[in-house]
Amino acid sequence: MGEINAKHSEIDWSPIRYVTKGFCQSTLAGFYRASAVGLVTPLHDGMNLVAKEYIAAQDPSDPGVLVLSRSAGAARELDTALQVDPNDIEDITRQIASALLMSREERCARWQNMMDVLLRHSIHAWFADFMQALKTSRPSPPAPARLPLPATAGRAALAHPRR
Repeated sequence: MGEINAKHSEIDWSPIRYVTKGFCQSTLAGFYRASAVGLVTPLHDGMNLVAKEYIAAQDPSDPGVLVLSRSAGAARELDTALQVDPNDIEDITRQIASALLMSREERCARWQNMMDVLLRHSIHAWFADFMQALKTSRPSPPAPARLPLPATAGRAALAHPRR
């Protein structure tokens, strides 16, 4: 990161900003919108909301490009993101370069596809589907109750075996 910033930074701009403190949701949305590339590269399923928030925060007329780990669960839904192997630095580098060189038309088309997915699979849609499933499901019938045998019945059977 230091080499990249040293080579490409300007007085009022640097290509990579690495911050470790927390920010409120509205500030994060501003960061997402200002970013030409959203790089989300978990090594296993995770970071799904970050990827989705990045897409949702974009300017529809000039969106950024999402570069997303194939290992993220969201990669199955957001299949028009540029997908990468999170363990392959060269793959990530190539996809960031592709994102930065991508035409506005392609960026808009990819963003629209992912935004359509987000709108179809919103929390409201999930909730409606879940409630419908609850209404149509039937509980399993209870198992027939087994009445306990009186304590003397077992002893009597042992004392007088059948012949």
